[in-house]
Amino acid sequence: MHIFGIHDEKTREQLADVARRARRAALMADGHLGYVMPIGGVAAYDNAVSVVGVGFDIACGNAAIRTDATLADLGPTPDERRRTLERLADRIAGTVSFGIGRRNQADDAPTDDPLFEDAAWDAVPRRHLQALRVKARQQLGTVGSGNHYVDVFADGQDRLWVGVHFGSRGFGHTVASNFLALGQGRPWGERVPESEVILDLADPVGDAYWQLMNLAGRYAYAGREWVARKVVGLLGARELELVHNHHNFAWAEEHEGERLIVVRKGATPAFPGQKGFIGGSMGDDAVIVQGAPPASGHAELQRAALFSTVHGAGRVMSRTQAAGRRNRRTGEALSAGLVSREMMEDWVRGKGVVLRGGGLDESPHVYRRLPDVLAAQGGTIEVLHTLRPLIVVMAGADEFDPYKD
Repeated sequence: MHIFGIHDEKTREQLADVARRARRAALMADGHLGYVMPIGGVAAYDNAVSVVGVGFDIACGNAAIRTDATLADLGPTPDERRRTLERLADRIAGTVSFGIGRRNQADDAPTDDPLFEDAAWDAVPRRHLQALRVKARQQLGTVGSGNHYVDVFADGQDRLWVGVHFGSRGFGHTVASNFLALGQGRPWGERVPESEVILDLADPVGDAYWQLMNLAGRYAYAGREWVARKVVGLLGARELELVHNHHNFAWAEEHEGERLIVVRKGATPAFPGQKGFIGGSMGDDAVIVQGAPPASGHAELQRAALFSTVHGAGRVMSRTQAAGRRNRRTGEALSAGLVSREMMEDWVRGKGVVLRGGGLDESPHVYRRLPDVLAAQGGTIEVLHTLRPLIVVMAGADEFDPYKD
């Protein structure tokens, strides 16, 4: 078990508990307490997969597109560029669907993607199949809420990038919830406690979960790429490069001559030369990274990380600590949070970011600083590009989303 960075005792204990059931385990520097397995946790199993380890937002991940547009294309003066960004932010918010259970209203929503005819759907009980497929079609290409976003960035050469973060929405949540039930000996559709369930892939239930988990991965990839390319189109630009990774998923991989199932919960794959997009917060830089090459001298540390790295900056306070507690029905404040609207807006304004949506529980104050967690990964990755946020679009502050990671 290898731990990168500094973590509280409960998070370390949670990883130690996971490690007792896994062959190998590690915790990335952005880690924090999760359900059963900490966010930022990585665990390897012998032909088995942890349902809660993969999580409820199966295949949550990040995609970034480098475009052929530059800052200069937004206008000749800072004021004109700002106005262009304001208009673009409004168009993104009006075109892309954010929030709980939202349907993709776009005329070109990818509802005919070949994934909807995949044989993996046969793993869903027949009486539940049609409803789940309809939900999945309607939500493909929607972003959700919480920490999910659509951003526009500029890199060090003033080239514009589009970045997105979200997962498999209600489809993945339904798969995770029901295999959690099946793994506890309960029927599909019954709600059960969020406890550890490790499925043997040689068993029918484990194999069915594996097929649907991978289908949810295809679903998330299709949704993120559709949204990112939609925004590239709104920008009037062309796509030059795509960087795309899951960070809530399980992979069959070879490590030191052994075939293992590697579960990454809030951790990005980072094999030598493999690129990844890692976000900071609504008021901080993001990065494009790659796994360090073999000649870098960090091979032992990379193996300890199971060739993984951080997926973001990592929370330092819970959503309730940040925003306080409200009566969900009436909106009445029940307790105050540590972050005020003024604090969040001052930070974002100081960074020059055009913000649409976003709640106090996603303020930059609730996150670590990304350069610190990257440094704590100890040279296992290399930063290729630093991306300065220009636009951040998220669901509104009052949106509740059960599908966020």
